[in-house]
Amino acid sequence: MAEPVGVEVRDVSLAFGELTVLDRIDLKVAPGEFFALLGPSGCGKSTLLRLIAGFNRARSGQVLVDGVDIGEVLPWKRNIGMVFQNYALWPHMSVARNVAFGLEERRLPRAAVRRGVDAALALVGLADLAGRRPGQLSGGQQQRVALARTLAMEPRVLLLDEPLSNLDAKLRHHMRRELVALQRRLGITTLFVTHDQEEALTTADRIAVMEGGRIVQAGTPMQLFDAPESRFVAEFIGAINLLPGTLSRASGGSLRFRGPTGEFGLPPLPALTDSGTVTLAFRPHTVTAVRPDAAAGAGRIWIEARISEREFLGEYVRYRALAGGVELVADIAHRAGDPGFAGGAAVKLGIDTSAITALRA
Repeated sequence: MAEPVGVEVRDVSLAFGELTVLDRIDLKVAPGEFFALLGPSGCGKSTLLRLIAGFNRARSGQVLVDGVDIGEVLPWKRNIGMVFQNYALWPHMSVARNVAFGLEERRLPRAAVRRGVDAALALVGLADLAGRRPGQLSGGQQQRVALARTLAMEPRVLLLDEPLSNLDAKLRHHMRRELVALQRRLGITTLFVTHDQEEALTTADRIAVMEGGRIVQAGTPMQLFDAPESRFVAEFIGAINLLPGTLSRASGGSLRFRGPTGEFGLPPLPALTDSGTVTLAFRPHTVTAVRPDAAAGAGRIWIEARISEREFLGEYVRYRALAGGVELVADIAHRAGDPGFAGGAAVKLGIDTSAITALRA
């Protein structure tokens, strides 16, 4: 493989008729980065991927690879590899012939095609299945054939359009680990489209969250999880508690929050410099639950609640509790022999103040 290259999308918009599908997209992917486009169906992530591949044409803006505008370059001349959701394998061809197809289209010598096929199949661990046909392979093996066919072309950029979505949960988990290991070994710049937040969090160096044809936030998985900038991102990535209310400042400058669960003080929160309507966001694993008569520990906001539902999830128990008419969720680590709280039990919920994010939208 050649040295990795960067990909940049500058102020790109795209419409199908009157329908705007991509709206002023700006995106930078560093050389060798594994970058995920994450969002619900219809948000424009696959359209953006196909635009980079050359299968869609922008209404405005630029797509650059290694600093060069490729907007007028035909798809097959961009040297960008794409693995499709349905793999698009030829059912009547052997694995080796499927992988060879693109190389043969380039009219390479037979020896060069054979070397390329052998190298690509060795990369994905399928050298011993070269003579089989796709229908004789498992879903995971078919996915690797599609990947090998793309890698055989030695692309500068690898595009993956939900390549794991057709696999069962166990195989999907295994294949995403293999995919990341392969990308790290090759160092190829990779854009990965998925609607599965767990896939994005566990594979990508950085993620761009898309909604309605726009990128609403981009950052590392931890940045998006710990500091979402909007209600949409907070709810889309992981479980979240949302507590609406109003924020005010006391005479000494301290913050006071008033909401359905009562009024309490808050530590300084980033990006909040004035009073007004706000939503407090905090993850279930940052909430603890104790008996009503237990001592309230420091560093937490304590709210009286009543357990409405519990789910045993193995490593932890997920409690849903009502507090002031609002449902809050607490994920409590399971300890052998600890019965926990029954449905209907009165509890105090303790919210870690250092884990609270405030959202204006």
